[in-house]
Amino acid sequence: MFAAANRNAVGVLGRGRAPMGKRFRKGLYLAFVYGLLIGIGSLLLLPFFWMLSTSLKGREGLFVLPPQWIPDQFRWQNYVDAVQAFPFLRYTLNTLLITGSTMLGTLLSSSIVAYSFARLRWPGRDVWFVIMLSTLMLPGQVTMIPVFILFKNLGWVDTYLPLIVPSFFGAAFSIFLLRQFFLTIPKELSDAAKIDGSPEIGIYWRIFLPLSAPALATIAIFTFMGAWNDFLGPLIYLNDPDKFTLALGLRSFQQAFGTRWNVMMACSIIVMLPTLLLFFFFQRYFIEGITLTGIKG
Repeated sequence: MFAAANRNAVGVLGRGRAPMGKRFRKGLYLAFVYGLLIGIGSLLLLPFFWMLSTSLKGREGLFVLPPQWIPDQFRWQNYVDAVQAFPFLRYTLNTLLITGSTMLGTLLSSSIVAYSFARLRWPGRDVWFVIMLSTLMLPGQVTMIPVFILFKNLGWVDTYLPLIVPSFFGAAFSIFLLRQFFLTIPKELSDAAKIDGSPEIGIYWRIFLPLSAPALATIAIFTFMGAWNDFLGPLIYLNDPDKFTLALGLRSFQQAFGTRWNVMMACSIIVMLPTLLLFFFFQRYFIEGITLTGIKG
């Protein structure tokens, strides 16, 4: 009897140790994974930290060896000098005009085309969808010269039209992303709306767009970042300095004051700040949109 009791006690203790050991191994694994992610993230953020540190230094602290990550005295005047070095307000308004118009055109046109590919039945739909996807493999450098000749013949050079109008004809990646999201919306919702007498445009506007806020936010973030940081497009089509964007202004500043690296870094921080704020404020919608668009309907 005493032997049986001892065996039972040993069994209970063994079962108690097993979960503790499993939890310890799981905690150790999570600590390793999080540590690895923090290390990789810190390594990727290293250039940004160096840019921020340089933007707060005086000229005498730029080439100090060993490098000084935290300046002895923060020089906030670099940001004032960066704003005053070129027509910052005018270039910001120009960039906002192009970026806002591009976002509006991309969201409107891409959502309409995506709804057609996802919900409407028409001859050759799948073939045209494959053709549309194949344009993603065509680099912009291939079409750059023909498109420039087209816009030049239309008289659109040195205007904002070449930078805005193409967005109203849809973007292949945005159409693909929205189509995948539209396929996850239950078909019963559109069927119920048809029974109530709603036309297709009403179903698209009243049902699909409100339910697609995460995907639309994802497209908006991508479009904003692409238009805000676009350098090649304004460089090709804009000649008047009063129409320049922030990207061209940053380049002209670099050409005029290339040796003032601290002011140059401050100017770069100011230009990239809106994209950072946009991502941090809307990252929940961004991640949700990316996740849900990968689900098949």
